[in-house]
Amino acid sequence: MINFRKGNKDELAKLSPEAGYDDRAEIIRRHLAEAFGSKNLSFLIGSGCSSYMPEGNDLGIPTMGPLAAEFQATLQEIPGLTGVGAFVTAEQRKTLNHQLGIDLTHEAFRKNLERLMEALMTAQQFCKRSGKADLQGALGTVEAVIAGVKKFILQKCTEGPFAKGDEAVVTLYRRFYQSLATRSRGLAPPWVFTTNYDLFNERAMDRSGIPYSNGFSGTVERRFNPSTYRRALAEQLDISSKRWAAVDGYVHFCKLHGSVNWTEEETGLFPIRESADKLDPSKDRVMIYPTPSKQTASFGSPYSDMFREFQRQIVQDQSVLFVMGFSFGDEHINNIIFQGLTLPGFRLIAFLNPDDANNPVAKELAALGDPRISFIWGSDEGTGKKAHYFDSIVQDLMPTSADQKEEQAIEKVFKKLLSKQQGGENGEG
Repeated sequence: MINFRKGNKDELAKLSPEAGYDDRAEIIRRHLAEAFGSKNLSFLIGSGCSSYMPEGNDLGIPTMGPLAAEFQATLQEIPGLTGVGAFVTAEQRKTLNHQLGIDLTHEAFRKNLERLMEALMTAQQFCKRSGKADLQGALGTVEAVIAGVKKFILQKCTEGPFAKGDEAVVTLYRRFYQSLATRSRGLAPPWVFTTNYDLFNERAMDRSGIPYSNGFSGTVERRFNPSTYRRALAEQLDISSKRWAAVDGYVHFCKLHGSVNWTEEETGLFPIRESADKLDPSKDRVMIYPTPSKQTASFGSPYSDMFREFQRQIVQDQSVLFVMGFSFGDEHINNIIFQGLTLPGFRLIAFLNPDDANNPVAKELAALGDPRISFIWGSDEGTGKKAHYFDSIVQDLMPTSADQKEEQAIEKVFKKLLSKQQGGENGEG
C-alpha cells in the first residue's frame, strides 16, 4: 500500500482498510497541490528518475548498482558478449592486478562504481608521487582504466532506446513539467535541480514549449554565465503604457553535477560551453563523476555557482523541496538540505522508504519526527506499482489541471485504439 508519513503522523491512518491505491493517491495529490502553492518551490531529481524499466525492459539509464553490474559484465573474458574489452582491456586488468594489486572484479566493486573509482584515483595519486620506477610506469595504465570507466558512464548516459526514438522516459519528464504549470500565477518560478548528466529534462521542456533558464546564454555558442539565473522572462502586456508581466510557467534549471553536452574551452570569458550537436565520445565532459572526491569537485566552477543557487533557494522564506529519485548518497548535497532544516519555514517532501536499512540518512531524518519532513513510498498490491518511482509520481501523485486530465484521458483512449488496431493487423497477417 501507499504510505504517507509527515513527521510521526500517518496521514492515511483515517482511511478504511478497504481503501485502495487510487483513494490513497488522491489524498496525497491534495497535499502536494497545497505544497505547490508555496512561495518558493524546488525539486531535486536524482538518478532514479531517469531509470525506467516497464516489464523488465530498460528504457532509461541504470542507477549506480545496475550500472556497476553492467560494467563488470564488460570485464568478463567471454567471447561474443556485448561490450567486452570495449572500456578496459584484459591486458590493462592484468597489469593493474599484478603491479598494484587492484582486482577490478573484486566483490567490493561489483555493486559500487564509486568504490572502484575511489581505488583507481587513490592509485593514480600514489603512482604520481612514488619514487619507484615500476609504480610510475603503472600510472599510464591506471589513467587509461579511469578514462575507460568515464567512457562507459558517458555511453550509458547517451545511448539506449531513448537515443533511438523511444519516448517513454521523455514523456514522463514532460508530465512532470506540465504539473508545474498548475501553480498559481504570481508565484516565483520553481527551481529544478538534478544530479543527472542526461538530457531528459531539457528535451521535455523544449518539446513542451516551456521557457527555462539553465545558466547558459548565447545562440551560436551557448556559454555558462551564472548571472542568467538572476534574470526573468517577461512579456509586454500593453505597448502604450509599457506594462510588463513575468511569463507563466518559467523554470530555473540547474545540473549540479554537470552534463553530457558540456565541454570546457579556453576561448572567451566563459569557458563552459553547451552543445546541441553530437560530441566526440573521446572528448572529456564537464561532469562530476561518481567518486568520493565529488564534494571537493563541487567547489570548482561551474559547480560552485549552481550549488550556491541550490543553497540560496533552500534558505528562502517558505521554501519547499521535493526529493525524487535521490537517496541522500551525496554528502555535499545533504549538508545543504540539513542547513535548510535549521530554518522553521523549510519543508522537505521525499519520495523514498524511510525504513530502508540501506539508507541510514533517510532513517535518521525519519527518526527526528519533524512534521516539516514528509515521506511518500509503498506500492500497489494489485499491479506492483511503486509509489515512490518517478512514473508513479508524475502519473498518479503530482497535481494536475482539468486540461491535463482531459489530455491524459484522450491519450489513454488513443493508445488503446492504436494497440487494438495493431493487434487486428497482426492477426490478419
